[in-house]
Amino acid sequence: MKIRTFTCMAATAFALAAATAAAAQSSPPPPSTADADGAFAGRGQFGETTGEKIFSRVCAACHMPDAKGAVGAGAYPALAANKKLAVSGYPAYVVVHGLNGMPPIGSMMSDQQVADVVNYVRTHFGNKYKDVVAASDIKALR
Repeated sequence: MKIRTFTCMAATAFALAAATAAAAQSSPPPPSTADADGAFAGRGQFGETTGEKIFSRVCAACHMPDAKGAVGAGAYPALAANKKLAVSGYPAYVVVHGLNGMPPIGSMMSDQQVADVVNYVRTHFGNKYKDVVAASDIKALR
């Protein structure tokens, strides 16, 4: 009886070890920190290089591709023809520090990326604000 129990336990242990080894060999590699098209440069950093790309890949998810905002599970303000964007420090501050329901998404962007997306929104979607936000302005906000 003891030999039969020992043999059964040994066979189970061997089968478990073999299954674990096979799973380790066939498991996919760990996910990289960048997605397939390079939207993320690394952990917590957007890889986009222009304000337009950042807007379309990040901001448009809530503010909509036409920047007219949305209402549903939450209220996402329109950025199109938005008079609050006239003062360049306001949208820069909101992107860096967040406001109400908007998270501080600027923490995942470089100073230049924040400046680029703020400048893009302030010069598109019916907004015609010409003063430019610089990366140094964003650095001062942080």
